[in-house]
Amino acid sequence: MNYLWIALGAVVGASARYFLGTYIGRHFSTVFPYGTLLINVTGSLMLGFFLVYASERVLLDPRWRLLVAVGFCGSYTTFSSYAFESFALMEQGQWMLMGLNILSSNALCLAGVLAGAALARGL
Repeated sequence: MNYLWIALGAVVGASARYFLGTYIGRHFSTVFPYGTLLINVTGSLMLGFFLVYASERVLLDPRWRLLVAVGFCGSYTTFSSYAFESFALMEQGQWMLMGLNILSSNALCLAGVLAGAALARGL
């Protein structure tokens, strides 16, 4: 039964990732992976908020963690895409963009988790 909760969250997360990635790709330059960065930052924000809120503010059924944290956030965030896009920038000799991608992804995703946790604690 746990796999069903994970799968339900994963379907929604993967669909949201595809929609947002496609939307950002159409409206921003493709020179830099803005879609992946935005998805990773918002996914980090959601995960930070949810895990702190669910563990410190309310008592939720453990299946919610499977649905939201493992299923949705696990399929929504794009760490493997981030790693490959960084590699591709490196192979293209785009050292500055590769460094920008690595630094901004790590710093902004950590900031997303911190912001999500702060929001959950502020409720």
